[in-house]
Amino acid sequence: MLAEIKGLNEECGVFAIWGHEKAAEMTYYGLHALQHRGQEGAGIVTTDGEKLHTHKGVGLINDVFSTGEVSRLQGHAAIGHVRYATQGGGGFENVQPLVFRSQTTSMALAHNGNLVNAHALKSQLEAQGSILQTTSDTEVIAHLVKRSGNVPMEDAISSALSMIKGAYAFSILTEDQLFIGLDPRGLRPLSIGRLGDAYVVASETCAFDLIGATYEREVKPGELIIIDENGFRTKQFTSPLERTLCSMEYVYFSRPDSDLNEKNVHASRKTMGKQLAIESKVEADVVTGVPDSSISAAIGFSEEAGIPYELGLIKNRYVGRTFIQPSQELREQGVKMKLSAVRGIVEGKRVVMVDDSIVRGTTSRRIVRLLKEAGATEVHVRIASPPIQNPCYYGIDTSTTGELIAANHSIEEMREIIGADSLSFLSTEGLEASIVEGRDRQQHGVCQACFTGNYPTEIYPDTVIPAYKE
Repeated sequence: MLAEIKGLNEECGVFAIWGHEKAAEMTYYGLHALQHRGQEGAGIVTTDGEKLHTHKGVGLINDVFSTGEVSRLQGHAAIGHVRYATQGGGGFENVQPLVFRSQTTSMALAHNGNLVNAHALKSQLEAQGSILQTTSDTEVIAHLVKRSGNVPMEDAISSALSMIKGAYAFSILTEDQLFIGLDPRGLRPLSIGRLGDAYVVASETCAFDLIGATYEREVKPGELIIIDENGFRTKQFTSPLERTLCSMEYVYFSRPDSDLNEKNVHASRKTMGKQLAIESKVEADVVTGVPDSSISAAIGFSEEAGIPYELGLIKNRYVGRTFIQPSQELREQGVKMKLSAVRGIVEGKRVVMVDDSIVRGTTSRRIVRLLKEAGATEVHVRIASPPIQNPCYYGIDTSTTGELIAANHSIEEMREIIGADSLSFLSTEGLEASIVEGRDRQQHGVCQACFTGNYPTEIYPDTVIPAYKE
């Protein structure tokens, strides 16, 4: 039996706004829309043109800003962050935005992604005298920026970005400027919108909808955007490479009402479900999806297969995270608290259970058991993504193959472990077709490294930091 470990988690969500009299309030609401991207910490930093104001803490956005803190964050611009800890772990010191103050200018930094050469950079920075205050790899960016000396901030940021490798979508706020940037392959999503005369930036477009902003465009891979009192400017800090937006954004992480890389997430998931039904036909009486991220794929599967879609599984939305689980019996009860099988729908039926992915297998096994305990005669599991066989180094917490059931077992062995009557996955070709759909890969391609092992960047390269110069 596999170890009891939590499932997939993304690192964080980023929000920024410039030119709004209620910047902190807009950021607060924007972070609410991005809360699904991280629940372990949240923070907002504003500028009034002369000073940075900050508040952050561990927990959900409602918990961190519960007693009027938002109203005390004055200013016309702000950046915000919700965090799920991967590299560097949790703790208050790692909650973003990270704020760095100096005699010349201060800056706040919010980052989504993971730097694959962070360890090497940290070692060299420390050897050259830097003192790191956190265990987050995000801090490396700030140190590299300050090493550039007395040069314009946009040049310092461009220089720093030339040294880092991996996935990064970031916002940097100083007293009088806002900077937005995306890595050369666009591994993480980041979009620009307008709210009246204000500029807005968010990891997902659903944040624009919540505050009433209008979507303008995506941040381009390798692009650095500068916003200040002179307006909006943009430059390429490096040549863009073939786009490899994380495919798991479409499969699992992003909200279905978000558009990523000019493609709606719900529509993509429905297409994945349709393709899955084509690739893995099955005779059954009812199709159900595992709430919430699998519902769209389940609907697509149902439409293509001609099998009725029903709510065979219900999610209890008022159950928090169950930390106290001292026995296997109580762990099983924890799953039942969060999910319930609808006996009146599945009893006596052959059920197709559509899920977005299988990481470690423990959750799938329990859901199959729930359905069979509710009277399902057969449970056929269909996964709307390929088997996850390789670790992710770009901001998802699957860091070792030992955690991944598909890396250590055949599909038939996996079927036996989870107790399903059959098990099939979407092909890598089917996944790419569902997302890209004949569009130019140079601009609309996706990363499938966790499925194929073909990483779009070098992993842990030996990056050399130039020697410090006076």
